[in-house]
Amino acid sequence: MKKGIFAFLVIVLMFTLAACGSGDEKVDGGEAEAAGETVDIKASNWEFNEESYIASAGEITFNLTNEEGMHGIEIEGADINIDNEGSATATLEPGEYTITCSIVCGTGHEEMVSTLIVE
Repeated sequence: MKKGIFAFLVIVLMFTLAACGSGDEKVDGGEAEAAGETVDIKASNWEFNEESYIASAGEITFNLTNEEGMHGIEIEGADINIDNEGSATATLEPGEYTITCSIVCGTGHEEMVSTLIVE
């Protein structure tokens, strides 16, 4: 009887340890491989924090944060449109996509453009 309980506890411990270490490992300092990539875009009055963003082809999640003013993003050809702040996910093929501000934000709105490079 004691051997049966001991064996059961060992099996439960093995499953617990296996579950704790699965699926969330970081790959090359990036996001977890199963979750795809994440691109963080920060917007302030009339500019994005980067002239271009680079991501690997596949599932990409975009996070928009407004640091100054009220902005949105539209990624042409990617079916991504975030009004104000938030997140959206799309599966993208390699290529270059244009990111524009989707909320008229003032005199510099037309120049508020960036590029997404999907490799």
